[in-house]
Amino acid sequence: MELSPPPVRRLPLEGAPLNGRARRHAPAATFPIERMRVEDVSIAYGPKVAVNGVSLPIRKGEVLALIGPSGCGKTTLLRSLNRLTELTKTATQTGTITLDGTDTARFDPTALRRKVTMVFQQPNPFPMSVFDNVAYVLREQAKRRPRRAELDARVREALAHAGLLAEIEHDLGHPALRLSGGQQQRLCIARALAVKPEVLLLDEPCSALDPQSTQVIEELIVRLREEMAIVIVTHNLQQAHRIADSVAFMYLGELVEYGPAGQVFGAPREQRTRDYISGAFG
Repeated sequence: MELSPPPVRRLPLEGAPLNGRARRHAPAATFPIERMRVEDVSIAYGPKVAVNGVSLPIRKGEVLALIGPSGCGKTTLLRSLNRLTELTKTATQTGTITLDGTDTARFDPTALRRKVTMVFQQPNPFPMSVFDNVAYVLREQAKRRPRRAELDARVREALAHAGLLAEIEHDLGHPALRLSGGQQQRLCIARALAVKPEVLLLDEPCSALDPQSTQVIEELIVRLREEMAIVIVTHNLQQAHRIADSVAFMYLGELVEYGPAGQVFGAPREQRTRDYISGAFG
């Protein structure tokens, strides 16, 4: 039996930007390239179904935002894209997820996670220098251990890509744990970008950050979408409205609505979507 959201006051939204704030970025690429596809994926933890029959594309040139109330399956779906869900012993999964047409189940998990990298909600830099945080992942994928001088250009490139190099290039030996929260999160993004992924997964990357750091990371996400597919889980509807090109609204494990951000926020097709984005529940 389908549960109905509680009847509470709704806020006027349809047809107008959230909180009157315009979208921050230019339109998506003219011809987005599909990198991944989720086909009829269901995931359960023991008897509890967390994701139920979800299908959607993931494209380079777009930011895809997964939105919905807590416990609706967003993070479970996100973690399934690079097979982190399977690390939970009680998890079972059906359906297919492909990367460039190949079933991700056929990849070595470590190799897959280099192509489909993830940045988590809380910044998690390693307890080492800024340089070594990025160099670590490069050393791990090298056939022989490269010297520091060989890694310098690639580390700087990743830090520049994440918008962090200009702030810290005078001291790459600075302890990562002494950076600000926003800098730590950008360092984690740089670490993910160092392996040149095809898909970047972001799980509430700004939830622990101040507004200024959030703005910097949002602008970074928008720039990066031209080089890779990006999927972000966010509870912040204003953030999704500012940066997303496509939006998937999930509720009780089901994909209720998927479409361009302008359509989902401005003229949602489903009543549950209208209720959620207008503040009726969540």
